Amino acid sequence: MINILFCGNEYVFDGILTCALSIFKRSKYQGPFNFYVFTMDVSHLNPKYTPISDGLISYLDEVVKKYHPENKIIKVDVTDIYNKEFKGCPNEGCYCSPYTLIRLFADMVPNMPDKLLYLDVDIMFNRDIELLYNIDVEEYEYAAARDHYGKYLVQPNYINAGVLLFNLKRCKETNLLGKARDLLKVKHLPFADQSAILRSTTKRKMLPQKFNDQKFLHKHTVVRHFSKRLFWLPYPHTANIKQWKVSLVHKVFHYYQFDDVLYEYIYLKGKYEERIKNEK
Repeated sequence: MINILFCGNEYVFDGILTCALSIFKRSKYQGPFNFYVFTMDVSHLNPKYTPISDGLISYLDEVVKKYHPENKIIKVDVTDIYNKEFKGCPNEGCYCSPYTLIRLFADMVPNMPDKLLYLDVDIMFNRDIELLYNIDVEEYEYAAARDHYGKYLVQPNYINAGVLLFNLKRCKETNLLGKARDLLKVKHLPFADQSAILRSTTKRKMLPQKFNDQKFLHKHTVVRHFSKRLFWLPYPHTANIKQWKVSLVHKVFHYYQFDDVLYEYIYLKGKYEERIKNEK
């Protein structure tokens, strides 16, 4: 069993679908998978901050079950935990959204597996997921790769928290996530949960960049992370191009390696939109 955690609201549908399809299409291992989706209602902060709907979860569950009948999409509403832990905290208006904070509840949600792969939704697998998931983290709290820019601008082992292979059993023993939550409650941190995890770590395993490549796509890249990046031409600027923006993936990155995944995503999203239209 491979256990994966996503976090977010209604707008993570495109990311979860494209990421899951890339896993299925690039891996010899086809299942079973448990895909956990932590979500919540914090619409008092922003009207868009509502939980991912049961309809979307149900449709995603249908899709993943076509690859293996025991695959599951499991929705976990953590609104109550969030309100207890972080409501009104200094990091509630953090650089992305409050949804980046809720992966820190993995040790508080009942029945979560000991080994858990957290993924940002703007991720595509270029090679077999087992190359990452089967890494031994028995003696570590988690495994992570360096942040492409942070390793130059902050410190050489500054990690990117978009891909975290958790050993939740060890995290509970060291109280890694509890310490990170406590930091966020009292101190504004530049990169919120990522900074809190770094400051609370007892022992981590550093992974090669191929497990979280935030700028390039090489033949050996296992995970391509479509995070915000710097472009020098035609003038220095940043752009945040996600994998589901298919025309931009072609035009800007000149990536065609993911077309089998992205064309199926377009087809499946169209089917869902047609279903919704017919239900109205």
